[in-house]
Amino acid sequence: MGEAAFSGWGRLPFFATGEASRICAMLDQRLGEGRQMLPPPGQMFAALTLCPMDRVRVVILGQDPYPTPGHAHGLAFSRDGEGPLPASLKRIFRELGDDLGCAPRRCGDLSDWARQGVLLLNTSLSVEAGQAGSHLALGWQALARQVVIALATAQHPVVFILWGDKARAYAPLIGPPHLLIESAHPSPLAARGDFIGSRPFSRANAFLASKGLAPIDWTGAP
Repeated sequence: MGEAAFSGWGRLPFFATGEASRICAMLDQRLGEGRQMLPPPGQMFAALTLCPMDRVRVVILGQDPYPTPGHAHGLAFSRDGEGPLPASLKRIFRELGDDLGCAPRRCGDLSDWARQGVLLLNTSLSVEAGQAGSHLALGWQALARQVVIALATAQHPVVFILWGDKARAYAPLIGPPHLLIESAHPSPLAARGDFIGSRPFSRANAFLASKGLAPIDWTGAP
């Protein structure tokens, strides 16, 4: 949590009032019982440490980390290391290629997005291995809500990309001068199918350019 504090997020009530410490203590207890938590404890706050509050230009909200060991590393939708891409990330890259007219991105590690000011925040920062959604009731959502409110009330414009119903629940917190982009979740299992063709990447960059801000290099090209 120390790095998060140095990134400007430490002043949020979630950290200042001890809620983060309470959740981490519960996770420590479960680790002591031999359960496997994902991502590894040292990466749970990676979204905040890689993207300081004053550098955020785009927010992409996810639900919870990938439950497959070796995939999650603290950034929503990002896949650590080599190997097949998760189904949601495949569809994100398909839309990225169609939207920007570029070759499909292959690297699943989205750390380069985070370093450019894209906050890839899951509304739950942890999960038990093999059990998707297992930590949704721990209280992590208070952090996501406080992050969205802090950025939505900031003076500098931010793009909020909300995929799926759980992320879209935060839409009422967001208004001018920000851009709100909503669609179905990129998962092929999503009930509604308006993710493909939603063009979030070009729309985000057009908005940033209109505000005199540098666009995001979404492609990860060297």
